[in-house]
Amino acid sequence: MAASPSAPPPPAAAAGVGVWSPAPQSPSPNLANFFVWREFVWGAIAGAFGEGMMHPVDTLKTRLQSQAIITGAKAQKNIFQMIRTVWVSDGLKGFYRGISPGVTGSLATGATYFGVIESTKTWLEHSNPNLSGHWSHFIAGGIGDTLGSFIYVPCEVMKQRMQVQGTKKSWALTATKGNISQTPGAPMYNYYNGMFHAGCSIWRDHGLKGLYAGYWSTLARDVPFAGLMVTFYEAMKELTEYGKRKYLPESNLHASNSFEGLLLGGLAGGFSAYLTTPLDVIKTRLQVQGSTTSYNGWLDAITKTWANEGMSGLFKGSIPRIIWYIPASAFTFMAVEFLRDHFNEKIDTDARELTGLSMDTRSEVEEAA
Repeated sequence: MAASPSAPPPPAAAAGVGVWSPAPQSPSPNLANFFVWREFVWGAIAGAFGEGMMHPVDTLKTRLQSQAIITGAKAQKNIFQMIRTVWVSDGLKGFYRGISPGVTGSLATGATYFGVIESTKTWLEHSNPNLSGHWSHFIAGGIGDTLGSFIYVPCEVMKQRMQVQGTKKSWALTATKGNISQTPGAPMYNYYNGMFHAGCSIWRDHGLKGLYAGYWSTLARDVPFAGLMVTFYEAMKELTEYGKRKYLPESNLHASNSFEGLLLGGLAGGFSAYLTTPLDVIKTRLQVQGSTTSYNGWLDAITKTWANEGMSGLFKGSIPRIIWYIPASAFTFMAVEFLRDHFNEKIDTDARELTGLSMDTRSEVEEAA
């Protein structure tokens, strides 16, 4: 295998001497592609793990945000009241309602975000130097999350509708009380026995449009969130390095990249989650409403939410959203840094060894000739 064309061969190799140069070499295309696909796999696992661990918190967030649709805009519960409501009406399984589509959607989102973001960022920085730095981080994060949205959004619709339903008994009681988006005694939609039943029911009743309800509001939330999160993360990494150089120039104190990923990733996720909470509220309400719609689109949802509930309505569920994203983002970025430390180095080493082997073979052929 010849040396990468982007890196000129070392003088010894150019002279036909079969020696390995310690200078860094670009990994071979096959090895690089192998690493990219491995990142997709690890990203999927990390995403599913984070969703599974934090799903009860996400259930609370969804229920808090959808109260205006499910039970009316008055006498809305706070997070502690909602915990008690879910526990009394549905028990422990109520907190895990909708976990199957949630994990499935997180598999797709984690894979694309984890696998695409680094290569996209690198490509942007090389193809357009003007987009280097924080702009490349923001764009790369947005692209990675957008690609996952084609699978994530239908799963999100199914998950959130199952979350607000709770158990079959509690959903039947809610339906008989009547609310602002349905006639008394008529459910907004049938009770879903599982992910497959939910998907088939939504497809039968509303078609593809139903499965992608709130798609543009999801992108309006997730693209800024994904871009902000990776931008905050990279900016805090740079700030941390600057602080080390300025205030601890001779210190032997060293934190592993995995630990930095855990700490800085959690902070980045928390900041981004809070700033994009209004977008998340609108997305949730568009996705859980039934056939008799309460909101005619994204702008109408914002206008009515602001008019009826004010600023507090737009930031409804911000606490559980932050609680969810801090550990989820922390574990994700910790995994990113762990993989970079343990797998990038190994692949680069393999690439250099193969490059050196190629040089040795070429030298022997030249000597034989």
